[in-house]
Amino acid sequence: MAFGSRDVDAGVVLLLGGRSEIGLEVARRLAPGRTVILAARRSDDLDWQRRELGLSEAAAVHCVEFDADDLGSHQALLEKVVAEHGPIGVSVLAFGVLGDQARAQEDAAHAVAVVQVDYVAQVNILTSLTNLLRAQGNGQIVVFSSIAGVRVRRANYVYGSAKAGLDGFASGLQDALHGSGIHLLLVRSGFVIGRMTAGMEPAPLSSTPDQVADAVVAGLYRRARLVVVPRRLRLVFGAIHLTPRFLWRRAPR
Repeated sequence: MAFGSRDVDAGVVLLLGGRSEIGLEVARRLAPGRTVILAARRSDDLDWQRRELGLSEAAAVHCVEFDADDLGSHQALLEKVVAEHGPIGVSVLAFGVLGDQARAQEDAAHAVAVVQVDYVAQVNILTSLTNLLRAQGNGQIVVFSSIAGVRVRRANYVYGSAKAGLDGFASGLQDALHGSGIHLLLVRSGFVIGRMTAGMEPAPLSSTPDQVADAVVAGLYRRARLVVVPRRLRLVFGAIHLTPRFLWRRAPR
């Protein structure tokens, strides 16, 4: 698909969450002629992902160890990537967990673990990353929010609350980065059919990793602030805030 005449920022493509289906589809579209870094736990077990990006004509694919929960390691990871591979052009934050809502209601440690990965770790690495990119003078960042964070539902309020927090943080960070040369793209998607949602009944207006990745890359090319996938969800977002609470309380996942 054609994305427009503007190019994305030159430099390394850094995928934080190297096994993410959506993240890999984004990286595949950006890979030709570029160095791609896959950051994930068990980084020595990413052979399939490396081969796929090689087939997409990446100039080189490297794997680095990344533990989202180890907040103290994030700064060193970013510095290592730049020192060994050069400036970062596009960073895709594609790590996260859905968690188990029923368990989270009873198990405080599980609830905190979900929020730690889906909000706290994202805030931590975004802060380190934007500081690095400010010094660099350019760079693009992709942050994945969700329909779950637009108005938090009873059926998945732990995950939804983390996404709501991330959405707010990323929106404020966009304003803080205005005029800096750094572009942050916020992605609000609906239900995505993939490994993370395996076994769940697809919701109306669902999408696939391919569809999300196409929208993300198009958004990077045109320097969009926000991408909604699918686009028709914009109408749903408006209706969500108008739904009375007694009805919203019964909303399914």
